[in-house]
Amino acid sequence: MYKEPMVRFEDHLSLFSRQNWPFYWLSQVVGRYQEQIEPRLKDMNLDISRWRVLGTLSEGARFSVSDLAEQAIVKLPTMMKIVQRMQADGLVTLSPKETDGRVTEVALTPKGLSAREEALAVVMDLHDRTFSQFTKDEMGQLNATLARIFAALRP
Repeated sequence: MYKEPMVRFEDHLSLFSRQNWPFYWLSQVVGRYQEQIEPRLKDMNLDISRWRVLGTLSEGARFSVSDLAEQAIVKLPTMMKIVQRMQADGLVTLSPKETDGRVTEVALTPKGLSAREEALAVVMDLHDRTFSQFTKDEMGQLNATLARIFAALRP
């Protein structure tokens, strides 16, 4: 099926308005989310970076530091520092991958699993309050649209 291409932004540069700029709304949503979630995570001695690691890992799962960096959209050295701090706090273990000792794998400790469950309750509360007026179909469409935008931005 033929889809008519979206009008290119440069064709309407003189009509630019931030309210019509999708990246404006994406940054506003992320900023508002961080504004809401940061104080709640801080009460649990967590931050958004640590939550991203905890949210990615699940009981029994092992991820390489590079996979976690990719999931969290941070540079590898930054992720290494995050997981090293989490290791010092007893939230994760770091160990060489059995099949390739050059790769460092990260797994939750029992303390990390407990922190994950506590943080998950907080983020799910925010999720439920934020999306309470959305239908299941609208949520599916929103997630599908965001996934398409993410894919289109891949280098």
